[in-house]
Amino acid sequence: MATLSLLVFEDVNIGVPWGHICGRWYGNRVERPILAIHGWMDNLGAFEQLIPLLPDYLGVLCIDLPGHGRSSRLPAGMHYSVYDYVFIIPRVMREFGWPKVSLMGHSLGGVMSFMYAAMAPKSVDMIISLDVLLPRKIGDPGKLGQDIEKCLEEEQRQADGNQHEPHAYTLNHLRQVLARSSNNSIPQDMAHHMLRRQVTKSQMYPEKLFFSRDGRVKFYQLFDIEEGLAAEMARRIQKKPYLIIKGALSPFVGPRCQETISILSKDNPNFEFYDIQGAGHHVHLHAAKECARYIVPFIRAHRPPSAWNYCSKL
Repeated sequence: MATLSLLVFEDVNIGVPWGHICGRWYGNRVERPILAIHGWMDNLGAFEQLIPLLPDYLGVLCIDLPGHGRSSRLPAGMHYSVYDYVFIIPRVMREFGWPKVSLMGHSLGGVMSFMYAAMAPKSVDMIISLDVLLPRKIGDPGKLGQDIEKCLEEEQRQADGNQHEPHAYTLNHLRQVLARSSNNSIPQDMAHHMLRRQVTKSQMYPEKLFFSRDGRVKFYQLFDIEEGLAAEMARRIQKKPYLIIKGALSPFVGPRCQETISILSKDNPNFEFYDIQGAGHHVHLHAAKECARYIVPFIRAHRPPSAWNYCSKL
């Protein structure tokens, strides 16, 4: 079976009112691809371990969400939220004229996929969700207030310019920071997949680097989907092909997801759920082969090779 190559891609820039969304389109450029959306504080590099394991007859468009990777930040005075991120999906669809979208999302990207599939079920034909289903529950409301204050402080720091850069680190230290902040879900030896698109050379300390993603994304606002709403959203998705892959060591698909999973899977032969033993939250990064074992047949079942693909190989 031929697979995609990390070396065969086209960088794309999608214009938006505040700038652009950067993406990287692997493989087939003639047919509608799978839209791959990374998680919070990550970027499209998170899919680099998985891409070379996917079948080459279908393209995959990986994007950097606003404020992440190489995509534009939201303007000053605007703030990031899960609900607003969902608008990125139809923006990309309109850019390329897609009547439907096939979604593959990790963490925040998986939450976006669930929300959009529930809001516009006729526009989605397939969902692959990597170690997530619902957003994590909002705990302490006081934490939200603290995040608002920190976001305003970060906005002021950015307005002050380079004299107040973020903390700068050596490259080796950045790997350690990324591993530690992800609870080693991003191993140090795989940190380069993420760092390539989210670090900038410091002007104050030329031998060091700092994270170039928008510092405000650290304080983005969650969209708390309580159990009753989650159940109704799942019913709207109905019997769509839905694959959930969970890292066994991760808490992100927990007990509060059980009712939603029950609804999605009821009388749905196209629903699949797998638990990857020994894997953490970035399951598609450090356990890519195990994920591909389930993702590849799922893609082949629900986005099989087209007649165009067959003819192009004759």
